[in-house]
Amino acid sequence: MKYFTLPKQVHAITLLLILLLLTGCASNTTANRTQDVDVDIQGVIQQAAGDLLKNTRGLAPGKPLIAATFVNVDNLQQTSTLGRMLSETFSSSLTRSGQTVIEVKMRDSLFIQERTGELILSREVRSLSASHDSQAVLLGTYAQGGTHVYVNIRIVRTTDNVILGSKDLRLPLNRDIRAMLPSPGAR
Repeated sequence: MKYFTLPKQVHAITLLLILLLLTGCASNTTANRTQDVDVDIQGVIQQAAGDLLKNTRGLAPGKPLIAATFVNVDNLQQTSTLGRMLSETFSSSLTRSGQTVIEVKMRDSLFIQERTGELILSREVRSLSASHDSQAVLLGTYAQGGTHVYVNIRIVRTTDNVILGSKDLRLPLNRDIRAMLPSPGAR
């Protein structure tokens, strides 16, 4: 009985092709799992707001904070549904914790860009703060990664731009969160 043997190069190429195919399937599986992850974003933000307050030093009791819309870290003049939702939810959580948070969107004197919400720029912070007698501003940025959104939250004293407290969090880029971000062509 005669056995047919393949050259070693054919074995090596076959093994390489199998590994490449398996690697492609593995990366799709990871992306699909991330899209399907169910996250209680309200609960995550409430926990993060509590952590932020625990790590914040120098807030005067009873003096208000102004909440700004969270913005895209790559373009500080761009926000999204996610940025607006993060700001709103953090504001609600801070209010439930006993902080006075000023809803700046109710003021006629503040220019609100349609579909983006209020964007506080550094040159406007002091004047806005003085008109509302606020001690600090809640600011946030977010960055979209391949499988997660990275969020940085800060409470910044308005008189000298000193960061009084900060918190970072990472959210899975699931279908809900992806739907709140601009589509890739719109960025």
